[in-house]
Amino acid sequence: MFVPCDRGGGSASPDFKGFTLLMPAVSVGNVGQLAIDLVISTLDMTKVGYFYTDCLVPMVGNNPYATGEENSVELSINAEVYSLPSKKLVVLQIRSPFIKNKYRPFCQTLLSWVKSSKCARVVLLSSSHAYQCDDEQLLGTPLRYLLTPDLEKAVGGLVQELNWKEMEKVTAYPGINDTEKVLHIPGGGITKMLFTESCSKGVQMAVLLKFCSEGDNIPDAFALINYLNEWLRLIKSESNNSTDTSSQWKIPSSWRLLFGNGLPPALF
Repeated sequence: MFVPCDRGGGSASPDFKGFTLLMPAVSVGNVGQLAIDLVISTLDMTKVGYFYTDCLVPMVGNNPYATGEENSVELSINAEVYSLPSKKLVVLQIRSPFIKNKYRPFCQTLLSWVKSSKCARVVLLSSSHAYQCDDEQLLGTPLRYLLTPDLEKAVGGLVQELNWKEMEKVTAYPGINDTEKVLHIPGGGITKMLFTESCSKGVQMAVLLKFCSEGDNIPDAFALINYLNEWLRLIKSESNNSTDTSSQWKIPSSWRLLFGNGLPPALF
């Protein structure tokens, strides 16, 4: 359930009609969440509310996008909503893992909000275990996309122009029945369920994901957000001959603590 921020001017819900909702899956390497951090920080998006749910582990912390002492003490929680009306963009950032057996209730609540808020489409940033790629998925780029049938009708031609590679289906029963193929996204968290639910409910959704492994996933986040930028053009490339905008994304202050504090000098 969306709960708007009360900044002294009342608590009326913002109008998201026609907006694109951008959100992460809590998936391998937290790549989607890191990519969303880059979007919020670079575009200096305004926090407009919270997504209240009992499906996520409770969490509270300092402002991850603090730019100085004056806003460093603002609190943030596990699911917050940011908006940029000039680009018709609304972002849901998720900062904690899901509680066991809560995937389906979350998907249902989220899609209900998407419909009630009249968002035009949803873009889910995700990732999948690189070590579980089949032979076909090992070829070429590690980036993949999925479109629901409703969104395929709207942007399918544009995606083909970008020469993107669609997420392959894999054999359901290898060695037994090689003809039956299914969508398999290991390590993708809610990705498959949310995509399947969106297909059945007629929601326009795109999934952009990257095959990766756990570790330092900052390069994966940059690769994924550049992939998204090829389509949505959130920022412009400084070079006319390149689609790589990595140097133009603003890294949030919270990333300084991504791997914890340094080793205490007393150890040496």
